[in-house]
Amino acid sequence: MVNDLVNFFTDTLGDKLPKEWVIFIISMLPILELRGGIIAAAVLKVPIVKAIIICTIGNIIPIPFILWLITDIFDWLKKTKFLKPKIEKLEKKALSKSDKIQKYEFLGLVLFVGIPLPGTGAWTGSLIAALLGIRPKKSIPAILLGICLALLIMCTVSYFIPWLITSFT
Repeated sequence: MVNDLVNFFTDTLGDKLPKEWVIFIISMLPILELRGGIIAAAVLKVPIVKAIIICTIGNIIPIPFILWLITDIFDWLKKTKFLKPKIEKLEKKALSKSDKIQKYEFLGLVLFVGIPLPGTGAWTGSLIAALLGIRPKKSIPAILLGICLALLIMCTVSYFIPWLITSFT
């Protein structure tokens, strides 16, 4: 699914925007985030150091907005009949993934954000931290460490392993 979304964005935006902007935008989006940005960067042949900087910044930008504003935004949206069930469903879905974060808090949040599995990442980790009331003083360092872990995993998968394969064939 992530590959399909990355392909959609690179195909759609690739001719209209510089590749650096494409990976920046992908890294800011929920679901794709940094892992999608790094995959797109490798596909678009963006040098790894440049990709790391652009994708990390893109993935970090939404975090403070989610941590400090999302609960107020959700409360406001829940005042409408149409959006209330959708927001409650989104909250329930996010909180259904929070058991490890509640149990291990800091380390749980690091691993939740850092291990690139479907439904994990900085967006969902920030949302869960905000909904659980984990203070930004504690959640921001955990989310940033998780981003570093995801970056290490994704760079290995998207850059290092393909380089190894081409070097030895």
